[in-house]
Amino acid sequence: MRLAPSKNAPSLRGTGCDVILKIVFLFLIFMGVLAMFGKLRIPGAKRLASAKCRKCGRYRIGKGLCPCSGKAG
Repeated sequence: MRLAPSKNAPSLRGTGCDVILKIVFLFLIFMGVLAMFGKLRIPGAKRLASAKCRKCGRYRIGKGLCPCSGKAG
């Protein structure tokens, strides 16, 4: 014989709204953690910035001249 659940006892299952709020909250926390990692400096970023041409802003590959004016930037 099973007893009917009491109306005063809290249910163990979350409502649909509770589940959606938990998912949104976890998503926002995850995005915050990703943003913190995105603000970290990338190793070698200074070397990458110096590999750009000062005139046109293109990346120079190797030690050759920039195609924008034929002069090294």
